[in-house]
Order: sequence, then structure tokens, then C-alpha cells
Amino acid sequence: MPHVLVLNASYEPLGVVPLRRALVLVLENKAVCLEESGAHLHSATVTVPAPSVVRLKRFVRVPYRGPVPLTRRALFARDGGRCMYCGGVATSVDHVIPRSRGGKHVWDNVVASCRRCNHVKADRHLIELGWRLRHKPAPPTGLAWRIIGTGHRDPRWLPYLQPYGADDAMSRIDGISA
Repeated sequence: MPHVLVLNASYEPLGVVPLRRALVLVLENKAVCLEESGAHLHSATVTVPAPSVVRLKRFVRVPYRGPVPLTRRALFARDGGRCMYCGGVATSVDHVIPRSRGGKHVWDNVVASCRRCNHVKADRHLIELGWRLRHKPAPPTGLAWRIIGTGHRDPRWLPYLQPYGADDAMSRIDGISA
């Protein structure tokens, strides 16, 4: 089922919801459709355009949001689905400083890697192998990462996510995986 970007009344991205939930928000007059997906939903008497981006009519106060959670999906989005050692297609998660040697499971120490590089590196440091990272791993910043990290993307969302760091995120994902 398609997903819809939900914006606060201030156009700040709040999250991604299923199409059905977004449609209920629009039909209950709690949200306004800003972008349509091009599809139409049919009932017995009405045909409604399916939204792609909706904006809430009332401002919703969002409690403090901590750092972006470290998930496999968000990690692959940050690294563009490419191995940080060789640039191949990433299929696994690797700790730059191995956990067996005191490395932590944090954004600064975790990278996406291909199966071969992960196997060759094993529990060794990069210096021992003479390897270098393509980019220094760092936690993603900006509200756009909360949306992009879900794995749901739509090109119609980009204008609404650009002020919140989407350009960097999308260029990493699209530029590397293209």
C-alpha cells in the first residue's frame, strides 16, 4: 500500500502514514491534500484523488526528538546502499571498530558493507588491512532523515523535505544507487 508524507501546519515533516490513514485525515477535514499521487480511490458514490502529501490543519506540538534511531534501513539509507569499503552493493552491517575489540553500536562506528568485505575484514581494524572508508560515518542530521529512514520515498515529497536536509540524504541515495 502506498504511503503519504504528513506535514505539520507549519510544513514541518512529521512522518509517513499509510494511504488509508491519510485519506481519513483529509475526509475528516483534519488535513489538506497538498500533492496528489495521480491515483484515484473509488467508493460507491464518490471518487477521491489519492494524496501523496498532506498538511495538518492544526499545529501539533511534537515532543523533543532525540537522535535518529540506528536501524538497518536507516543505515542503508545513510550509506546509499553501497559498501563503505569497496563501493559495491551493501548487504550487511559492519562495525568499523569491531565489537569484540570494544567498538560500540553507534552511528559513528557502523557502516554498510558488502558480504565479501565484511567477511575479509572480520574482527580486524582497518589499519591492519590497509583499508580506508569512502566516507567518515556520522549520525544523520535533519528531520528529513526520519522520513527517508523509513524506506518510503516519493519524488513529490522532495520540495517539502529540502529545508530539512533532504538534498544531502537523497543525493547519497540516488547518486550512489543509480
